[in-house]
Amino acid sequence: MRITLYAATLLLVVPAATAQLNVWARIAGKQYFGSATDNYELADKPYFKQLSNTLDFAQITPSNSMKWFATEPERGNFTFAGGEEIVAFAKKNRQLVRGHTCVWHSQLAPWVEAGNFDNATLSTIVRDHSYNLVRNFRGDFTHDKSTGMSSTAFNEDGTFRETVFYKTIGPSYIDIAFHAARKADPKAKLYINDYNIDGLGPKSTGVINLVKQLKKNKVPIDGIGVQGHLIVGHVPTTIKENLQAFADLGVDVAITELDIRMTLPVTPELLEQQKKDYQTVIAACRAVKKCIGVTIWDWTDKYSWVPGVFDGEGAALPWDEDLKKKPAYDGIVDGFTKL
Repeated sequence: MRITLYAATLLLVVPAATAQLNVWARIAGKQYFGSATDNYELADKPYFKQLSNTLDFAQITPSNSMKWFATEPERGNFTFAGGEEIVAFAKKNRQLVRGHTCVWHSQLAPWVEAGNFDNATLSTIVRDHSYNLVRNFRGDFTHDKSTGMSSTAFNEDGTFRETVFYKTIGPSYIDIAFHAARKADPKAKLYINDYNIDGLGPKSTGVINLVKQLKKNKVPIDGIGVQGHLIVGHVPTTIKENLQAFADLGVDVAITELDIRMTLPVTPELLEQQKKDYQTVIAACRAVKKCIGVTIWDWTDKYSWVPGVFDGEGAALPWDEDLKKKPAYDGIVDGFTKL
């Protein structure tokens, strides 16, 4: 059996037995399968080689180098070198790029909170930061042209998280950021991105209500990013219904930061459950037409963020620390291919 996949002017012919994650994603009607990465990882030659493999990864997200602390360490002092390195890497490989992220309460430059700015001043800061970041990378967010705009805006009960932005400006800080980004790059698709909105629940409802309000107020919003930082054996049973509820708002949906962590040590049983969980998530995206793609939050356990944040947990990704495929890889393939 051979698979023929048409993508723009590209004709890709591969044996089914050797087809890889992005190939199966495209066959399933998605725009891409991708991975996040960080700058220091690119010096790891075996890692670099695999990340460059567009049969697995057709999209790249810079995991840290476009965040506020990295791009505006001092007010008005913008530096984009880290993000530009990753964009150059992706463009060389003809991979898509998802920006990450304009406004987030975490990993801020310290001056943003320490300045005790008033509403008008902080509104200007949000506007300038979002505009300059997106403007610098104008045209680099290709094909789906996605820019993560506002990240983790909600508490678990669906109320707004009381960040420095919310407490000073109110919810309109999101409007300000989206309008600035649209002005900076009219062709970029603008997403709100949050975690624990994988299944139906109060937080997902909060996102739905926000998107409805943004659209009512003619604030430019094109998509919802579902981060997908999940736990083995605890994938929400309503993930497909939730993705469809987001899509029914008339926006695109993407799974933007997928990993599925387990309590260590790794066992065959946990690996098998992880495989099933990856299959469940991917199959849910496949079933929702407007779920356009999936990004894993890096591809190897060697560089996963999980062990540094969740004590005693890890092994969250489809490749292990030795860059060898785990059963989770096959779970992703099954999610794209099995009914």
